[in-house]
Amino acid sequence: MTQITPTTAFLRPLYAALLTGALLPVGALAQQQQQPSQQAAPALITGPGAAPNQVVASGTVPDEATRAVVLARLRELYGSDRVVDQIQVGAVVAPPNWSNYVQKVLSPDLKQVTRGQLAIQGNNIDLKGEVANEAQRQQIASTMATSLNPTYTIRNGLRVAASEQNLVDDALANRIIEFEAGSSVLKPEGVKILDEMVPALAKVAARKIEIIGHTDAQGARDANIALSFARADAVKEYLRSKGIDAARINVSGAGPDRPVASNQTPDGRARNRRIEFRVSQ
Repeated sequence: MTQITPTTAFLRPLYAALLTGALLPVGALAQQQQQPSQQAAPALITGPGAAPNQVVASGTVPDEATRAVVLARLRELYGSDRVVDQIQVGAVVAPPNWSNYVQKVLSPDLKQVTRGQLAIQGNNIDLKGEVANEAQRQQIASTMATSLNPTYTIRNGLRVAASEQNLVDDALANRIIEFEAGSSVLKPEGVKILDEMVPALAKVAARKIEIIGHTDAQGARDANIALSFARADAVKEYLRSKGIDAARINVSGAGPDRPVASNQTPDGRARNRRIEFRVSQ
């Protein structure tokens, strides 16, 4: 959305009507917990901030000039008031013209991608997310490829969006399904949200649903991965008890690896402790 390579990531979208319909991709790539000294090349991660119309830019770049170029491009795309700068300058070595190629990859075409992830790892680019149609899926990757030199390769993981996703998103309404601290026991407020989501999930009975658990970055990563999976599984079991076919539901746990907000503040950590619902094609 990075171990020894430059990375740029787009996660969950900003919304056309403030969290009701996707417009701009800013959506979850795992931000690895590494020290800058471990990185041989720059890393840049962009994703949603604490407010729905913010874009947080973080990672490590080799110098202030590169940092300024990346921020200028992001501000051009999303507006100066939306971009939150958390980029660090560290002892990393950029490939030739890396910042120029990052600028080309950060193109207006990305605004057509929702629930997306763009990872630049050296000269390899992974592009994931949802688009409106097949023509758009092919065009975005093609335009990106023609803007780069032949040493770059692009893996096009874009897919045509399932229209039912909006139905589920509207039912969740950007609310956080809460659990008891450190456990997979649903709080009453979380149960209430799930009860309100049951009718929407019943309407998409022809689709499979992936439930993804997420945590904040406090504590050991392995423990958080296990907790996030347990919470996703608890949601699945509750929905099963309400008549949703469990065979339609897959669960996974991402732990702290796909933050949607800063883990440096209580509000950001609360936003990162969440359950995500994804409608499969």
